Amino acid sequence: MTPGVDGKTIDGISIARINRITQSMRNQSYQPKPARREYIKKKTGNKKRPLGISSADGKLVQEVVRMILESIYEGSFSTKSHGFRPNRCCHTALTQIRNTFTGAKWFVEGDIKACFDSFDHAVLISILRKRIEDEAFLNLIWKFLKAGYMEQWTYNKTYFGIPQGSGCSPILANIYLNELDEFMQGLKERFDVGSCNRRKVSYEYESVRGRTKRLKKKYARDWDEVSEEERKRRAGDAYGKI
Repeated sequence: MTPGVDGKTIDGISIARINRITQSMRNQSYQPKPARREYIKKKTGNKKRPLGISSADGKLVQEVVRMILESIYEGSFSTKSHGFRPNRCCHTALTQIRNTFTGAKWFVEGDIKACFDSFDHAVLISILRKRIEDEAFLNLIWKFLKAGYMEQWTYNKTYFGIPQGSGCSPILANIYLNELDEFMQGLKERFDVGSCNRRKVSYEYESVRGRTKRLKKKYARDWDEVSEEERKRRAGDAYGKI
């Protein structure tokens, strides 16, 4: 396993070391070490993606945090969400589309620029606090968010964002973005009006549509009474105004 700033890995970790970590978490003295910043090339383009490699102890604690958060939130995520979830991936998303898609006239596509680097720490904790009452647990997550990172042997504070490469970053990102999923689902329901054959229309629309039909019939009768020469003249006048 890739070592963090302390140069240690979890290979051959002792029970005594685990007990020390456990005790420090119980008395809330545990303080995560800053992550080691590395960069990997993105799949497209020449840009690189920053990774935060945690210390060995940090990896263990983050895995515990991930398991707890997953047990709390996994069942409440949208059924249409497939990223960073157990037994879900791009292939399950494609399978769901194949089995449920019935056609659409338009799509909404979006991309959150520097998504992991943009999360607001205070907003994330406020979202977690809706379902988690254990302030000690929330404080532990806060410590990880504020642990900072080392780059070129220089310490950098983290004011926002979740480090990619952290064990609990994917579940924290899903918790954060689940708020967006719920908002978009509610927005979608405002436009869901049934099938095209049973679509509800407003009173104003029905009124305008009825008036349009009446005007079409009226001017159709008037047009029938106009001579061929007059029709050509009107058509020429209309063309000249374009």
